[in-house]
Amino acid sequence: MKTISQKALRRHGLALSIAAALACGHAAAQQVPPSAAAPAPAPAPAPQDAADAQKTTELTAITVTGSALPRIDVETPSPVQTITAEQIQKSGLNTVSDVVRSISADNSGSIPASFTAGFAAGSSGVALRGLTVNSTLVLIDGRRAASYPLADDGQRSFVDLNTIPSNAIERIEVLKDGASSLYGADAIAGVVNIILRPGYQGTEFTADVGTSQHGGGTTKRATVLFGGGDLKKDGWNAYMSAEYQRDERIMTRDRGYPYNTADIRRSGGNNLIGGQPSQNSGSIYGTVTPGTLSRPGDVTSGVPDPDGVAQPLVPCGPAASLVTDDPANPGSYCAQNFARYAAIQPTTDRRGLYGRFTIQVSDKTKAYIAASYYQVKTTFPGAPAQIQAGTPRNTNSIALPATLPDGSLNPNNPFAANGQAALINYGFPSALASGENNNRNFRLVGGLTGQWGDWSYDTALVLNHSSLETRLNGFLNYDRLIDVVSNGTYNFLDPSANSPQLLASLSPQLRKTSTSDLQSIDFHVTRPLMDLGGGSLGLATGIDVRHEEQDDPDLNPNLAAQGLGIAHVKGDRTVSGVYVELDAPFLESLEVDVSGRYDHYSDFGNNFSPKIGIKWKPIEELALRGTFSKGFRAPSFAENGSSEAEGFATYTPPAEFQELHGNSGYVQPYGLGFLTRANKNIKPERSKSWTFGVLYQPTPDLSASLDYYRIKKTGVIAQQSASAVLDAYYAGLPLPEASAIVQDVADPAAPDALPRPLVVAAPYVNQNALETKGLDLNLKAGFDFSENVRFTSELNLTKIISWQLTLEDGTKLQFVGTHGPYGLSSGAGTPRYRGSWANSIQFGRATITGTVYYTSGIKLTAPDITSGCFSTNTDTGANVPSNCRMASFTDFDLTGRYDINDKVAITGSVMNVFDKKAPFDPLNYAALNYNPTYAQNGVVGRFFTLGVRVKL
Repeated sequence: MKTISQKALRRHGLALSIAAALACGHAAAQQVPPSAAAPAPAPAPAPQDAADAQKTTELTAITVTGSALPRIDVETPSPVQTITAEQIQKSGLNTVSDVVRSISADNSGSIPASFTAGFAAGSSGVALRGLTVNSTLVLIDGRRAASYPLADDGQRSFVDLNTIPSNAIERIEVLKDGASSLYGADAIAGVVNIILRPGYQGTEFTADVGTSQHGGGTTKRATVLFGGGDLKKDGWNAYMSAEYQRDERIMTRDRGYPYNTADIRRSGGNNLIGGQPSQNSGSIYGTVTPGTLSRPGDVTSGVPDPDGVAQPLVPCGPAASLVTDDPANPGSYCAQNFARYAAIQPTTDRRGLYGRFTIQVSDKTKAYIAASYYQVKTTFPGAPAQIQAGTPRNTNSIALPATLPDGSLNPNNPFAANGQAALINYGFPSALASGENNNRNFRLVGGLTGQWGDWSYDTALVLNHSSLETRLNGFLNYDRLIDVVSNGTYNFLDPSANSPQLLASLSPQLRKTSTSDLQSIDFHVTRPLMDLGGGSLGLATGIDVRHEEQDDPDLNPNLAAQGLGIAHVKGDRTVSGVYVELDAPFLESLEVDVSGRYDHYSDFGNNFSPKIGIKWKPIEELALRGTFSKGFRAPSFAENGSSEAEGFATYTPPAEFQELHGNSGYVQPYGLGFLTRANKNIKPERSKSWTFGVLYQPTPDLSASLDYYRIKKTGVIAQQSASAVLDAYYAGLPLPEASAIVQDVADPAAPDALPRPLVVAAPYVNQNALETKGLDLNLKAGFDFSENVRFTSELNLTKIISWQLTLEDGTKLQFVGTHGPYGLSSGAGTPRYRGSWANSIQFGRATITGTVYYTSGIKLTAPDITSGCFSTNTDTGANVPSNCRMASFTDFDLTGRYDINDKVAITGSVMNVFDKKAPFDPLNYAALNYNPTYAQNGVVGRFFTLGVRVKL
């Protein structure tokens, strides 16, 4: 404990109520000193006189994220949002991911757990300020954690929030400011620090079950927390936390329009339902069109007859319907809704253990060891594999030959007797594109804290290993596909007649195991140096060394599987850093904090990051604060290791190129691969950050803060301009250095014309700059209506004023309020406003909390892709919807708790009380016609949960 004089209490009055609440709650729950995240402070100077001595009050000093110095006044020059365990319980949110991603400052680039089609399927990441997950640093008890073994979009490293213990959380601190001067790389947009309980006594059980009103998504959750030993009396404390949660899947077929179909004609859009030959899509019943092979013997060179029309290969069954009047598809076909195979929410099985043992070595020294093991398994279903694919080898013109190698007629080809080939569209019913990601995360921390004279010290060793097993089904082996089509060994007329051996060889399961490792050791010290006008000049300094490794092998190493590109990452490095912080309270009303950190990276070199913060209180109730800092983001192993990643985007060739190919299907919109290679010479991204804030607290129960932020980042790492590579290719000019084009096979209808580009390969380069600025508003109020009735309210709102990207050629793109930057994870967009308003009333043994979450609407434009509305009807050119806008989304959650007695409580919640539907969004590519980053609750629908909490 640190003794604080009455004079000091007056100086810190603005935040005293918060500090006291944290200190008292901490002491009551744990009965042990602060954790490694809050090292024990040095003893305060003795009171100056007897009067002060009589008025001395004891409070526990704590370390707040963004400063290495323990303090009573938790309001630092930097804006920090604290979310306590009690607030988490009242919110009804169960996981770290749910809690952190509900923060109003979380924005574009955030990774929703429902995004199963992404590189990092099954994970969840936070992106403060919309600067993507690689610019927000996630800490556990103030120390780094191993990255998720897969990089988001094959590029961005991040910490998976799903593998962090949630049952053992004491509080979450969100620093909304740059902090590279203390923590090093990646703390550009801010820091999320998950602070776990340093100790616990007693036993607590919880059990919850919940389900959606509209079906699916049943949740079962159980936790146990138990511990014993009093650190002061017994010299030790040990506790264990265990948790289990299973969320069942929600299928698209369990929900209504527009979340269950790709046919959005009633909303003014196109009919993109499966089975259409013009979309290179086939139902499980197949469609064939008579034609010829332009290269005899090559079944991928089919050319339809000029007057040929499509027809079903076999009669449409119950999973499809016959269409005969589609002008885009002359003839007839079996239309099949492949969306029915997909899931709105995957099945997630999460289980884990966390334990900590602390021992009081001496009066001034304690040691601890903590360990966690978490396993998160995500399984997701998918649609039948298509016989047609544009990559890595083009089978869009695949055809059933008229005769087999032995000269006999092909029984699968209905036109064989006429000597014609049959161009085929087909979905393999045995090859469903399902998958499973199983992530196992083990973390071990051993530490020592104490005092030596005036010095307080804190040191720890961290070992963190994450292993991810990926299993994917439903990808066709190209060589085997060509073999069964050429030889007629796959029975297209009766798929049930195919042997299990043939089906397994045609669509083998793809497997890989990816790993990520972190080992670190650090040593930190603090002490008061001298007395200033407002208190002691505080010094904090420390060193740390860590080693990082990532090994993510290719799932498709020989490009054997159709529809899947390349993605592999391998790298390791050693990082050493040293930092210094000085906190100078020159006056009772003026505090200046200065810090700086020097880092050395074994792969790219050195970096220095400074920061200065000032807090001034002209009157007791009012404080002004501001900071300036420089930061950096270290290149990920995907960007500077031994790495390649390939993504795909729908691409339309230039009109002149299309004319050379007779505007055939060969040059209609198709999937163009973008292969990005690591660059050993890549440099870190650099940033400059400014904040300025006003805090007003007229009473302990009323407070308000408004903070302005501005972040400017230069040397933004991105793929070398793909447009420049394509322009050179079409013009027949030399390609830019280190870039390449992989050509498709020749156009069967125009074999002498320049083949279309299949893959654009280019390295990562430091080419762009960005700047974002905005406002954060926080309002808190508490009222006691009577001795047993208390009402509390808290409003958090973030407004993004500007989010501007400057390209290498000087072009400026403004993304705020749009679907850009569309190239980021899930293309979620950058809403201008996000906010939450929680109101809680406690009366007697009951507590009821209602929380409103709001996300403003966004334009369906993507400046980084095209000008104008990006969501249009490709046949008519009309905007979809007509106002080219996704509406705002407001969600209201209600939670409650009733204490039957001191040991047993009943809990319950209704999420999305008013059953608000997710706004229509045809652009987001992580989900079907809605935006899961901001409106997942709107497609899940009203959700009920009932639980019990028992303390022994």
